[in-house]
Amino acid sequence: MALPLWLADGLARLMQKAPGPSRRPADVSFTEIPAVTEELTVPTRHGELRAIAYTPSGGADGRGVYVNFHGGGFVMRHPEQDDPLCRFIAYHAQVTVLNVDYIPAPQSRFPGPVEQAYDVTAWAASPERPWEGASIAVGGQSAGGALAAGVARLALEHGSPSIALQVLMYPALDLTIPSSQKWSPGQEKFLVRMGPVFNGAYCPNIGLRKDRLASPAGASDTAALEGIAPALVVSAEKDILREEAARYAQRLRQAGALMDHVDLMGVGHGFNMLGARRAVVLPVYEQIAESVRAVFAS
Repeated sequence: MALPLWLADGLARLMQKAPGPSRRPADVSFTEIPAVTEELTVPTRHGELRAIAYTPSGGADGRGVYVNFHGGGFVMRHPEQDDPLCRFIAYHAQVTVLNVDYIPAPQSRFPGPVEQAYDVTAWAASPERPWEGASIAVGGQSAGGALAAGVARLALEHGSPSIALQVLMYPALDLTIPSSQKWSPGQEKFLVRMGPVFNGAYCPNIGLRKDRLASPAGASDTAALEGIAPALVVSAEKDILREEAARYAQRLRQAGALMDHVDLMGVGHGFNMLGARRAVVLPVYEQIAESVRAVFAS
């Protein structure tokens, strides 16, 4: 069911006022991993953004960079929820990680957040930075995964920056299908309820939801993807976004751009932040870090 724009916007703004994520169990917080962080300001066409840089041991010089975009349905603004993943990648892949605090909807509607994400990535790729911008990867969870996919697509179309890897964790990749129609028996329903708010505030123009940056897994996007950044796609059995992640993974496979598709059984959307055990979360984080190391070493 579509919501009136005033209602979707109002609910989105209320969500933004809610407190950030509750404290996770220590075993999936990875607080034992040391993190050297610094707050940066990054210019974009939509204004300056805040980002937290996680510097690897030994410093940033000569090492690559991973640009991370947090989730939250394109409307919430809690980049700190990705702290465990950011510190894990920085430490185990030995790269700088930029955790980006982008401007969400309704303050910035589609394609604003995708443009912000692309601008940050282009900025990070500049040779003026303290890290090695020629070795750059992008990634995100949920809405952040959609932004990472959009960055990879824009980089393909513009010819720069050269992205070595895109990591798409339970991404939202098809806004053309209402969330209520994505549900299957055995899957969670919280995104069914939240979807009209997220999609309504982020992209109220129904026609724009067919855009390749909003719905790369949608039926309308048939452009060739050969040459796009290699992808690691992670989906979850109980997530209503599972099918569109699988669809996009297959499309990337056909383009020769799928590094791997990890489909996790028995867990749902946001599993790494919503109660999954370390035995489930750790192998995924390890594969991400190993994938980053591998593409930067090649």
